[in-house]
Amino acid sequence: MFHMVELREVRVFLVLAEELHYGRTADRLGLTASRVSQIVRLFEAHVGGQLFERSSRHVELTPLGRRLRDGAWPGYEQLERAFYESRETAAGTVGTLRVGLYTSALTGPHWARICETFTSRNPRCLLELIDTSLRRSYIDWLRNHDVDLLVLRLPISDPDISIGPVLSREPRVLLVSDRHSFARRQSVSYEELADYELSDVPEFPREMMNAFIPPTTPSGKTLRRIKYRSLDELMMRVAAGSQVHPSVVSVLEHNRLPGIVAVPIRDLPDSETALAWLSADRSLKLREFVRAAEDVLGGSRGYQARAVPE
Repeated sequence: MFHMVELREVRVFLVLAEELHYGRTADRLGLTASRVSQIVRLFEAHVGGQLFERSSRHVELTPLGRRLRDGAWPGYEQLERAFYESRETAAGTVGTLRVGLYTSALTGPHWARICETFTSRNPRCLLELIDTSLRRSYIDWLRNHDVDLLVLRLPISDPDISIGPVLSREPRVLLVSDRHSFARRQSVSYEELADYELSDVPEFPREMMNAFIPPTTPSGKTLRRIKYRSLDELMMRVAAGSQVHPSVVSVLEHNRLPGIVAVPIRDLPDSETALAWLSADRSLKLREFVRAAEDVLGGSRGYQARAVPE
């Protein structure tokens, strides 16, 4: 009897089992509600039992329906994934891969090789680097499908986001004006920043922001933090002596402004950056870029901390 079942019947059954509403199921599948009902009745005939309890206002799975849903869904999902992966492989990696980042300081020392490796392996796929700026939610760039990949600072533990290769690992420094008293120090502790205003970016996930610039000192003192809208704005504030900024050396290297020095912070852990993408995205072009990054980076978890420049 199974050889008589069409894949469309299984799809309609699984969508209705999820929606429990004929109208919404019809909208998702591009069918009419009456056609959905007809396909379900045919599928039930093939199964040999009732899969749904129906009333004028309510749809519910029967025990038989729940058992079939639980058994069929993993196999259907695997078949669907295999189909699309095979289709992409047959067509080759084409289209545009969009990678979002708000500063090139996130990318680490091997970024150029990663991009070159991806491009040489996938000549029919355009690699587009997008400046996400700091004017909207960083993670929303992914969730709204405006980019395929993000380069971001860790940690990020959202369950729908996958984290890939670590691109960089750097010691923490304090960016200050070269006229600031800290500029003549060998190092500073985070506790000493309790009397200063530090930076905040509301558009960043709190987990990420609070790891990079903790909201309290080790003794529990709450720090004052002010919003900034761009790295240029922040660096000008630091150069003018109106603000200090806990950061990493690469931010200074990629956004160099005269009059700023980096002083090591001795009691903050290293900061890491990595690739991130939506876990549901299984596109071949995304997988190829992650594979290029893994191949370039090898077994490394980023790169060794560099000495802070004098």
